[in-house]
Amino acid sequence: MQAKGKFRYYEAPPPKPPAPAGTKPTAHSEFLRTGRIARDSAIWVPAERRYIGYADVAARTGKKLEAAGEKSHERINAFHRSIQFPKIIFHRTLDERPHLGYCHVTAARTFLGRRMPVSWSFYIANFFSEIGEEERFFERISTTYSRMYFAVAIEGEPGEPFRIDRSIRKNGLLFQTNDPMEAIKNVLTLGASSHALREIIKKL
Repeated sequence: MQAKGKFRYYEAPPPKPPAPAGTKPTAHSEFLRTGRIARDSAIWVPAERRYIGYADVAARTGKKLEAAGEKSHERINAFHRSIQFPKIIFHRTLDERPHLGYCHVTAARTFLGRRMPVSWSFYIANFFSEIGEEERFFERISTTYSRMYFAVAIEGEPGEPFRIDRSIRKNGLLFQTNDPMEAIKNVLTLGASSHALREIIKKL
């Protein structure tokens, strides 16, 4: 049993097929014929609910997130053969709200007006939130928008747990949007190898 205040998830039963036309008398004619008022059992008997555990909810959420990540990666790499990103798909769900989560799509390095390249990662989330500047990364989570696309600067060696690079901004955020086309343009701009290519992307 879930603790008070936690989310409870259940699977809705499939909708019942409609009854064939003409097989059931109308309520008015039945009343005139028998004097009885017919009661639809579906109105009085609550539908049985099959509750789902947090692990199952997280697994279903993960599949949807990774499918969205795969699609986004395809669209990004379909733009131009000179801008290709590695596919690094993995997801995480929120502990107390496993119906919410985010998916890592790709990672790369780029020059942001500096000598040293900046490493960054691109993500999709199925919620929108402010990006925090402290240890709590997601702040004031909202489900008003169904998706959030964002990229953050990171630091750390390959194979090691990465850390947010806060040298650019305190939260490491490079961009954040709920518009998929704007997100793709931002990722392409980060991956463009020349100023001319960036100008073409801006005009999309």
